[in-house]
Amino acid sequence: MTASAPLGARILVVDDHPEMAAGLGDYLTDHGYGVDTATGGHEAIGKLQTSSYDAVITDLRMRDTDGMDVLAAAREQDPRMPVFIMTAYGSIENAIEAIRRGAFHYFSKPLKAEEVRIYLERALDQRQIERSHSALLKEIQARYTFESMVGRSHGMRRIFDLIDRVTDSSASVLITGESGTGKELIARALHFRGERKKGPFVPLNCAAIPATLIESELFGHEAGAFTGANKGRPGLAVEAHGGTLFLDEVGELPLELQPKLLRLLQEGEVRPVGSDKTRKVDVRIVAATNRELAQSVKQNRFRADLYYRLNVVPIDVPPLRERREDIPILAERLLLRVCDANPRTKVRQVSTDAVELLLAYDWPGNVRELENAIERAATLASSDVLTAEDMRFLSPKAETNPVPGLMAAMPSLRDLENQYITYVLERMQGSKVKAAAILGVDPSTLYRREKAGDSVKL
Repeated sequence: MTASAPLGARILVVDDHPEMAAGLGDYLTDHGYGVDTATGGHEAIGKLQTSSYDAVITDLRMRDTDGMDVLAAAREQDPRMPVFIMTAYGSIENAIEAIRRGAFHYFSKPLKAEEVRIYLERALDQRQIERSHSALLKEIQARYTFESMVGRSHGMRRIFDLIDRVTDSSASVLITGESGTGKELIARALHFRGERKKGPFVPLNCAAIPATLIESELFGHEAGAFTGANKGRPGLAVEAHGGTLFLDEVGELPLELQPKLLRLLQEGEVRPVGSDKTRKVDVRIVAATNRELAQSVKQNRFRADLYYRLNVVPIDVPPLRERREDIPILAERLLLRVCDANPRTKVRQVSTDAVELLLAYDWPGNVRELENAIERAATLASSDVLTAEDMRFLSPKAETNPVPGLMAAMPSLRDLENQYITYVLERMQGSKVKAAAILGVDPSTLYRREKAGDSVKL
């Protein structure tokens, strides 16, 4: 048995010369396949109607009915089933017609058994990949349905309704909201619920890539365009062809690159770095920001024409403190996610007093902070019920809160910034990644700030 023969794959071999069908069947059986044979087209069609097969190999010219009828019957049972046509009457016309009707490949007699096996393995491998892709697509679609965006508040129901109305539109969408509110989740829902769901979803965080590299990352580059560019790269806009390009923190896009993004929006064209040629791409742009872009336009930090092109369909995500009625159901859903990820977690429900504590907290980090809090509490809890005691770390210590005494002390803006950063870091137990998410900056900023002795501004 060959290692590449798919375990349990069932093949139907059809030839009105019984010795031909048996010979090929025996060869494939010796190489690990389960084989049925049929000595005519009618018999083969009957087997296809009553049994399940992974592939069909059929003669073209037979006395009762030809291989084209067997091909049609196989594709009626399963449009993706690989079907191979074999004939002693080889001609390019027959080959073209068989392929046009959906045959995977065409063999001329006398057969080369090894060639048949190689093409059969290739077809079954391709089918397995397609099945895996289909299963993954279904899983992703299920993940990004409305059920994954929990909320019964008026603000969230408004967003659900808006997503429903614009999923199949090609209009650009601008998602605004504080850090941690779930803007990317909304972008993914727009993609995976719409007509572009079979295409790629390509995210780019404009704040996470240095300004010197973002043009190449987004629009691609030619080989030799700059030092280190040993080979060309298409760029994320091209990779997103047929799907959705998600530009997170689009307000951080350098001003000099904004005309190129505007061209992509207006003309559907990109020009790689170092090239004098443009390339057409079909992408839907979904952008997100925690900035007030309208204010950035007034400050000449963001192009007005680009802002209007991005803001065709605006979706504003309310912070968690403005939709507290969503917190209990969110907490339950996030706890289920923690339990799925870590089967050893004992906690299975959230107590009433824990919910009251969650409702009383302001959640500056929004849903992301709530998720981190639930995961921490559930990991450390000693019983199967999450209690208020397990969530006590959410109650800030008075001495770490920078607000009391603010007016009396009258600190400088720099001092106030340092106090607040220290406050958030302490609340996040020193985690710069979590603190950066709440502060709305890249974690590298906090690392540079620590290394420079607090001299780096946010």
